[in-house]
Order: sequence, then structure tokens, then C-alpha cells
Amino acid sequence: MRARAHLVVERDPNGRTVVREMRSMAPLRLVPRRGPEEVALVHLVSAVTAPLGGDDLELRVTVGPGAALELRGVAATLVLPGRHPGGSRALVDVELADGASVEYLPEPTVVTGRACHEAVFRARMGDDARLRVREVVVLGRTGERPGSLTTTLDVRRNGPVIKQTSHLGSPEVDASPAGLAGHRVLGTELACWGEDLPGAVSGQWWSLVPLVRGGSLTTAVADDAVTVERALDQARASHPGSGVDLTRSRARFRGDRHTESHGSGGGHHRAGGFAVRAEPVRSRDH
Repeated sequence: MRARAHLVVERDPNGRTVVREMRSMAPLRLVPRRGPEEVALVHLVSAVTAPLGGDDLELRVTVGPGAALELRGVAATLVLPGRHPGGSRALVDVELADGASVEYLPEPTVVTGRACHEAVFRARMGDDARLRVREVVVLGRTGERPGSLTTTLDVRRNGPVIKQTSHLGSPEVDASPAGLAGHRVLGTELACWGEDLPGAVSGQWWSLVPLVRGGSLTTAVADDAVTVERALDQARASHPGSGVDLTRSRARFRGDRHTESHGSGGGHHRAGGFAVRAEPVRSRDH
């Protein structure tokens, strides 16, 4: 299966953040919801079981100058083998204009037995843009030997901020101190969010390291996702930008003039939001 989705978030002349355009294609469905007043909150929902072997999924996100977006998952992603040969691939590509802010917070990804998956997060940041990306990977269900996963984090702002690729699912490497030290859950969080720490800090099985070109990276390992999430939260509390608001713009969803889109999978969603000219967001669900 090949699926493409697209999301455009902008700031209108009144300083409000609006979802200007949204295109969904199963299994990638974008569902806006009412969030904090100053944040455009959109949930990424899987309409069917995905990714399966052979799937090629892409989500492209554009955030305009001064606009802000919080993009969240609603359930864990279960990576499964498919009937077709070859692995699966998922790309999230984000373009942040000057002064834009994005928080990408998916739920954990579980790599099941015999699955082979590649996950890429790519972002291009303008001046004064802010980005937070959290990823949690669980190697196999309980008592299951996992498949293989390759993850790439590629972020640029006037040059490379970070380009890191991790290969998971090899028992020998995962068990070694150079890998996961025998743990089955890995969590990472990138924060390009204002001021950074002057040096690295660490706790039990987690570390927060400032990057040379700005930003910081937290890495945590544990035997369960809850412990990893707590470690990432603890590390984030040590970051100077943890108390900075996402945006000062205002989000408006599901106003008097919204569009409703009926898509595959038997469900529907409302792509709310309007600009100062009361133009509805364009939503296409294939």
C-alpha cells in the first residue's frame, strides 16, 4: 500500500493559528481536535492496520511563519510483516518557516516478529523555529522476538543539526553495552527549543546531551515504555526550554464554517478551523 498525507498550518492576520489544508489517505488520517487556545492540535489516526510489509507511507507537514502545531498519535503503532515481500517504510517530512513551532509526539512503535520497517523523521527549520520530537520504540510484544527497525532522525537549520540512524532488532547488538544493554525499549527526544544546557546531564539509564549546532538529544532505555516515558519527562524537566509555551498564536477549530470529510474505514472526521476571512479548511480524505 502506498499512502500520502499532507497538512498545512498557518497563522492568519489576526495572529490565530489555523489548519489551512489537510489531505488524508488511508491508513493515514489527520483529525483536528480542540486543544489549548494557542496551539493547533491534530491527531494522527491509523484507519487500518499499518504499516505492513510492502507499505510506503508519507506525511508531509508545512507550518507557516509564527504558526504552531502539536501533532499527536492516539494509539501505539504495531509494525507487522505483510503478505508481500520486502519491508515497510514511513516518512514524516516537516517544513518549519521562521518562528514556527512543532511538537511531534506519536505513541510508541512496537516492532513485531518478522517485521522489517524503516522510519524516517525529516525536518527543515527556519530561523527562530522550534521543534520537539519524541520517539519510543518497543522491540517485540511480550515474549516475542522482534523484527528489525531502522530509524533516522534528520534535522537541518542553516546546516545539519542532527542526522542519526539507529538499527534495532539484532539480538547480539541490542544486548551489548553499545546497543540497548539488554533492554527492549528505546526512547529519544530531540528539543530545538530556546536555550540549551551548558553540558550533559544524566540519570538512571537516560542522558540529555546538548548538540553542537543547537538543540539537545535525550536517550533513555528500559524494559517497558512507561519507564522510558518517565525518564524522558525527567530529562525534559532539566531542559531550560521545558517551561516555554509552544506559541503565542491562537488556534480555532470546528467553527461555524467547518468542512466535514467522509473517508474510508467507515468513519468520518471534521476538519474544523477558519481564518479571518471565514474560509474553511480544505480537507480531502481518499
